[in-house]
Amino acid sequence: MKVAQDWLIAAVLLDMDGTLVDTERVYLESLTEVLNAFGLPDATKTCESMVGLPGPECQALLIARYGETLPLSDINRAFVAKRDARFAKGLPVKPGTCELLDALDDARCPVAVVTSSSRKTADMHLTLAGIRARFGTILTRDDVAHGKPAPDLYLLAADRLGVPPAHCVAVEDSSVGVASAFTAGAITLMVPDLLQPDASTRGKCAAVLPDLHGVLDVLQTRGRFAPVPA
Repeated sequence: MKVAQDWLIAAVLLDMDGTLVDTERVYLESLTEVLNAFGLPDATKTCESMVGLPGPECQALLIARYGETLPLSDINRAFVAKRDARFAKGLPVKPGTCELLDALDDARCPVAVVTSSSRKTADMHLTLAGIRARFGTILTRDDVAHGKPAPDLYLLAADRLGVPPAHCVAVEDSSVGVASAFTAGAITLMVPDLLQPDASTRGKCAAVLPDLHGVLDVLQTRGRFAPVPA
């Protein structure tokens, strides 16, 4: 992705799971345990292929992988039980989350959460992590017909904030999310969570960074926060 040396930033759009809050690991470990308990093969590989995808697409992938006779309801119940048991121990934010949000507040930069999760799940995860009150604009899979990797969520977020996508910085952790933000025309930064990006995904990123501290450093060194006409 070609961008100017200095970015004129009108808004920052943040993925949630795996980017702001450390949920992807909980989901991956919980579902892997359940699939193994049901005696299904290649559980780890199957679960890794779901990272960044909305829930309905994950379920469709399971059916495609294991067949129509898969006891999906039983698997879902077992997964939710394991997931919630982990959540009961607390849901940590990713390193640098609070520092990044504080800096964006200080810069008076509009911020939105852009997530493949449902509205209910987004509210739950952000509340468990203690940061729900920090966001006035949250876009979820419930708001669009086509979730990530389609660009719809990011285009809608830019529209809601009243800024052009080209002046939005999007922060993602997965290849699915990167594809969505890049196709929408946002300046795309990646902080890999569970999986490292391949060459194709790297090519869609303005930068691949180790954590949100790195995101803040890049915004402060390459970005200029200013209102941009829609």
